[in-house]
Amino acid sequence: MLQIPDSLIVNYSISPQEYKQGMEYYRTGRIQSVRILEDRPIFFAVVKGNEDYRVRIVFDDNDQYQSAECTCPSNKSWGHCKHIVAVLLHIKRLKDKGTLSEISARRNSRQIFQYFEQIPVIQKQQVLLEPVFEFHPTYKSLYGVSSLLSLRVGLDRMYVVRQIGRFLEQLENSETIEFGQYFSYDPYWHEIPSHEGTILGFLKEIYEISQMNAATYGNRNSGLFRDKFICLSDSLIKRFFTLMGSRTFQAVISGKEVNEVQIKREPISASFVAQLEGDSLACEIHTQGAAYSITSDNTYILIGDQIYAPPKDQVRSLSPFLHVMNQSDSRKMIFHGRDKERFVSEVLPFARQAGEVSISEDLDRLLSKEPLQPEVYFDRNGQGIKARVQFIYGERKLDPFDPNHKNRDSEVRILVRDTESERKILELFEQYSFLVQPKYIYLEDEDRIYNFFHAGLQRLMDLASVYYSDDFKMVIRQQAISSAGIRLNEDTDLLEFSFDAGDISSAELMCIMAALREKKRYYRLRDGTFLSLEGRELHGMAQIIDDLGLKDRDLAKGLVTLPKYRALYLDRQLRELMDEKPVYQSAFRELLKDIQNPEDIQAVVPVSLKSIIREYQRMGFQWLKTLSHYGLGGILADDMGLGKTLQILTLLLSDKEEGSSQPSLVIAPTSLIYNWEDEVQKFVPELTTVIITGTKAERKKLLRKIQDVDLVITSYPLIRRDKEDYGEYSFRYCIIDEAQHIKNPRSQTAKSVKSIGAKYRFALTGTPIENSLTELWSIFDFVMPGYLFSHSKFVTTYEKAIVKDQDKEASEELAAHIRPFVLRRLKNDVLKELPEKIESKMMTELTEEQKKVYLAYLVRARGEIFSEIDRSGYEKSHIRILSAITRLRQICCHPGMFLEDYKGGSGKLQQLEEIVPDALAGGHRILLFSQFTSMLKLIQLRMEKLRIPFFYLDGATEAQERNHLVKRFNEGDRKIFLISLKAGGTGLNLTGADMVIHFDPWWNPAVEEQASDRAYRIGQQKVVHVMRLITRGTIEEKIEKLKEKKRSLADAVIRPGETLVSKLSREEIMALFD
Repeated sequence: MLQIPDSLIVNYSISPQEYKQGMEYYRTGRIQSVRILEDRPIFFAVVKGNEDYRVRIVFDDNDQYQSAECTCPSNKSWGHCKHIVAVLLHIKRLKDKGTLSEISARRNSRQIFQYFEQIPVIQKQQVLLEPVFEFHPTYKSLYGVSSLLSLRVGLDRMYVVRQIGRFLEQLENSETIEFGQYFSYDPYWHEIPSHEGTILGFLKEIYEISQMNAATYGNRNSGLFRDKFICLSDSLIKRFFTLMGSRTFQAVISGKEVNEVQIKREPISASFVAQLEGDSLACEIHTQGAAYSITSDNTYILIGDQIYAPPKDQVRSLSPFLHVMNQSDSRKMIFHGRDKERFVSEVLPFARQAGEVSISEDLDRLLSKEPLQPEVYFDRNGQGIKARVQFIYGERKLDPFDPNHKNRDSEVRILVRDTESERKILELFEQYSFLVQPKYIYLEDEDRIYNFFHAGLQRLMDLASVYYSDDFKMVIRQQAISSAGIRLNEDTDLLEFSFDAGDISSAELMCIMAALREKKRYYRLRDGTFLSLEGRELHGMAQIIDDLGLKDRDLAKGLVTLPKYRALYLDRQLRELMDEKPVYQSAFRELLKDIQNPEDIQAVVPVSLKSIIREYQRMGFQWLKTLSHYGLGGILADDMGLGKTLQILTLLLSDKEEGSSQPSLVIAPTSLIYNWEDEVQKFVPELTTVIITGTKAERKKLLRKIQDVDLVITSYPLIRRDKEDYGEYSFRYCIIDEAQHIKNPRSQTAKSVKSIGAKYRFALTGTPIENSLTELWSIFDFVMPGYLFSHSKFVTTYEKAIVKDQDKEASEELAAHIRPFVLRRLKNDVLKELPEKIESKMMTELTEEQKKVYLAYLVRARGEIFSEIDRSGYEKSHIRILSAITRLRQICCHPGMFLEDYKGGSGKLQQLEEIVPDALAGGHRILLFSQFTSMLKLIQLRMEKLRIPFFYLDGATEAQERNHLVKRFNEGDRKIFLISLKAGGTGLNLTGADMVIHFDPWWNPAVEEQASDRAYRIGQQKVVHVMRLITRGTIEEKIEKLKEKKRSLADAVIRPGETLVSKLSREEIMALFD
């Protein structure tokens, strides 16, 4: 059936206006006539406009759209005019009604009739095609090759094809071919059987190549075709024999006809006889007939009248002998003088691989068969080295580098040398670039000396006995630092990192580190010893220096002082790089144990909280207590709703009961400051509080109360304004709630928060990463400045590697680095009694009018954005792109959000009108979130029309009023709460609801999860149903897919569970407008 999707009609229109006019032409019956060809899906139509315009639309045989044209003036520009749009809509309607199915069926039936009409009725006779392979060494002088191919054709009697090229040409042209008085090949009566098709195709391919060469070089009398012969090159011989496979064929070998030749894919039977002839040594080769190489690489060899394809191992060994035999036309080789020794040592082993070898008794008695004992002697040669090599066979010693060496016994005994073992040794020296002098070899270049002793010496020792002179010292030392240790100086409260470099001086150690940074492979110590710079120990030490921002001179001191938060990092690094276990002082071991196992610490929970606090919250309290005990900070990153506030309040009350009187500071979003006060009054009324809020004068007055209270509470906007006023105060704890507010390290908020003076710092957040790893760095820069190094180093080492390069090792390294200072638990892991959370997507459809608005705006937006990018570039077009995305999302919700006269309804709103009454009738209470307050206003009007009472909260709602509304809702007042996602997505406890509806999807799934967890948190007794309304086939559906694609980075670093949307790439953004 014809393929006419809506996108074809809409996207190919000249403009949205042209599309609307075409739709109007179609509706008002402007199409005068439509005609379709019988054999092809081509439509001709007449459309009435200012005059009658003729339209032609073409689909291919697979019913895919090809082209369209119209006689109107608009057709000269790109895209479909209104007349084409009208005809396409008309054809689509005919297709949907099934009118075109009969036409398609008639076209298919005609095609099958035509196919069967072309099938001949006569049963043709099968003509035999017989290839004949011909080989003769003398052919080479006449034809340039020794192998030829001829053809025979016939029925009962076979006829030689006299002109193969002409024969192939006639076959191609379906001509009648005369072979004699009694046989002519007539293509109407005859055919060549299918099993001969591969040979015929092979011949045709050769002929076509020959014709191309003739046309190019203008010589038709030379080349592959010579009358009845085809001249076969090596590659053509191999292809022909491959095509024949195991089939038999005819051959003419040196003028003798041989029937039913078959390629023998097996070893050739060959034998070698070695014997003495006077003072010489003779070797004679025997095969089962004359031996010839059919191909130059001896893949195929002719023995007598048999063709062999022997194994490659035999070919390698037999080829030199065949070459000599063919060159000299003799099967016997004679060796004189010292060549006799070379023959038995170098040639005879290959003869044994090629066939059977027999040695005469008198020759065998003359052979000396001692095992090889190679020896190599090393000595100094100035700053370089030299070596003397000896190959020892019994009492004979051979020096391969002595040009004057004579084999004294060569006239009496023939030495059988182990040339393969000798060659391995000599090739090893050649590989490491040894130079040759009479009687010895040598190396002067320092790099080459190191390379040889680092990797080559052991290989040499596997092949020969190696000896050194007394003053030869070319040792490669693998270690520079023999031991390392760490202690906690309880007077300075700092770590002291020490190590022992043994006999290497401080100055030389600095030179070693410099060589390491220059990526050298070794450093030559003053005593001549080579120190390898490729071991993990030195690289690990360089990594420590680099990571901690140390200088070489710090290392040269042998003792480095560091903050306590480096304890776990140093422990991990030293255990990996040192062969010996690092030496740790007891206080340092205790520090490691406590941080790694905070659950083992016996921190006492205040009596008033023992019956309230849960087990996992007790463990969180112990973790906080441990870090503060050692002067460290951390991030409490528990899932939303797990009581991070209560764990902090437990810590503060515990410190107060232990005698601490210094005030602590909580910085929270404006919407949560009264929530903190409520939590204090509810759980720890023993703590006195002050909320710093109001006008500037009121805040200054409240600031004077700081020293009289246990806990000061203020907001991020106010800390930014009052930063200077806080400069004179020092707090025990500075705690930031919803710590993602300082995720931008360059923001004034982040700088203000980080300027607060406090002994200990903790951050609370359910989403330490939302969009980039820099957010994590910024939070750590608050809790423990410097722990994740400088921002630029963090970006280079981790962020680029993890996000851009998908470096799993960097991700795991960062996770290990931060793990002790990030406590993250999920609800499913710690609250087994919490009821189930059911999440579902509800796909909605646009209404017809809504769809028209959406498609028209999509076409316009795509054109405007592409033009903007072409004009200004992608980076400068972000505002236009985001504006277009927002507008499309608004249309998905309700076009009436910005179109005043819009009356066409909203698919989502209609679906919401079905969901809400049913849910309320089932006893459910609902939180409904939307990012757009204008959409919430439309929903508010609909709820009023349906007479459903509701609460409403957005950014304009005062903080105290928010708490009042939340309290009333949780107490059972009203059944639906309309909430702006930005204003109410965090900090609210709304466990009175058991259904959450996200009216429109948001980029960041973490934000949606935070909003959902207003209901799904501690205190919830019912199953919570979270529902997302997604409009099918729109930008909303694409955003959902992008969110799924982006759920990886935070999971890899902050474990488990947070989600993240990285900045979208250009390709991802543009795909939203497809």
